[in-house]
Amino acid sequence: MNREYLRWHSPRLHRDMELLVFGHAGAKVLMFPTREGRFWEYERLGLVESLAGKLEAGQLQLYCIEGLAAETFYGFDRHPAERIHRHAAFEDYILNEVLPLMASRNAHDCTIVHGCSLGAFQAASLVFHHPHLFRKLVAFSGRYDLTIKVESFGDLFDGYYDSSVYFHTPTHFLPGLDGGWQLEKLRQIEIVLTIGDADPFLDNNHYLSRLLSEKQVGHHLHVWEGRAHRAGAWRKMAALYI
Repeated sequence: MNREYLRWHSPRLHRDMELLVFGHAGAKVLMFPTREGRFWEYERLGLVESLAGKLEAGQLQLYCIEGLAAETFYGFDRHPAERIHRHAAFEDYILNEVLPLMASRNAHDCTIVHGCSLGAFQAASLVFHHPHLFRKLVAFSGRYDLTIKVESFGDLFDGYYDSSVYFHTPTHFLPGLDGGWQLEKLRQIEIVLTIGDADPFLDNNHYLSRLLSEKQVGHHLHVWEGRAHRAGAWRKMAALYI
């Protein structure tokens, strides 16, 4: 299996950024790690191995990036306005550095976005914000509203709210979409969400599913038995849904 390590200095983030590429051809998959994960997380957790057959057959090519959680949503040493501003810069890095890199290396017309846990939020936020750029979203065990408190998971903005938080939170801006190109493009994307029936974000996933249905956006919500917020479940999900 092809494996490449890439690193460059991002002018948008003013720091070096690293990523791993797996596979040589096929649909491109942009992969966001979990909150504490790094660009090598999905290799370490075995998700890459679970996709080995598709990678070796040239069906998929993975681009595993940094998530920058400690500088964005979990950067509690920063004011919440700075956190969401840093996330916006991170999104700019993806749009103007990572996606062009992927396009230059692979001309396949399908780009999939994937993430687990916080990575699922980042994946969904990116796809719902820029649906014209992607063909599929695959999100595992996500919380799609970082302002709500669920079990030990608190409001990551400490009560702060502005337009940037609104537009980067799928369950906040989706209700306000009423026609237009953005909603039309969302209806053309394949959307796959997974959650365990004992997971803390189950209700939030059902809420997002309901919002999508109200907007006539086709999607699949797969509810797994038990607590599926773990690597063992994600490996099985990846083989089935990516």
